[in-house]
Amino acid sequence: MTMPPAPSTTALTALVTGSSRGIGAAIAEALRARGVTVIGHASRTGDARTIAADLADPAAPAALWEEALARSPHGRIDVLVNNAGKFAANPLDVSDIAWLDQWEDTLRINLTAAAELSRYAVRHWLAAGRGGRVVHIASRAAHRGDSPDHWHYAAAKGGMVAMHKTIARQYAAQGVLSYAICPGFTDTAMAGDYLASRGGAALLADIPLGRVAEPEEIATMGVFCALDAPASMTGAVLDANGASYVR
Repeated sequence: MTMPPAPSTTALTALVTGSSRGIGAAIAEALRARGVTVIGHASRTGDARTIAADLADPAAPAALWEEALARSPHGRIDVLVNNAGKFAANPLDVSDIAWLDQWEDTLRINLTAAAELSRYAVRHWLAAGRGGRVVHIASRAAHRGDSPDHWHYAAAKGGMVAMHKTIARQYAAQGVLSYAICPGFTDTAMAGDYLASRGGAALLADIPLGRVAEPEEIATMGVFCALDAPASMTGAVLDANGASYVR
């Protein structure tokens, strides 16, 4: 199949979820620096460049997608970055209902919402016949698991990687490309709270690099996948964990 030439980055529109801080903010900024129109997303507060949508609400992904399409100056979304996530402890000894509620909220935000947005994106690209790219920000936890309080987070990120591989395998011939990035600890508020709660320096001892990643490092990888990675790389899972998990 002969694909049409890739459009200039200034003609591209990207939807980046969870773009108000951390990795998502770094990716959005780096894409804008390349001339991409970026439509951001935050859980609660929106503005001219950011759509507010609480992904714990089952109706939110559809509303977010439709609003993003309406805001796109090109009438389309060319790149989807599934970055939004929830990372909260869920100890074994809480009540059954509290444990289940935390499990379901985490999977809805980290996996189900990403799946819904990916579905809308793939359908959009197939209908247009022009292809597109989805970049999933997963986690090292998808491969090596996580703490006893984070079964739900590891399960969600493992599911995201499996979903990514399925998208890549099924739609590559139609120009739909999928990439996944699995960061280890990254210097964001979310990871910082976890590092502090788990002893900080002791956890760093498990990272041969001796430090956690910076959001800008993950953004460099995200922009590469969104704009520059060759089509033959579709289906790839890229690690960024300071050699704390090597496979």
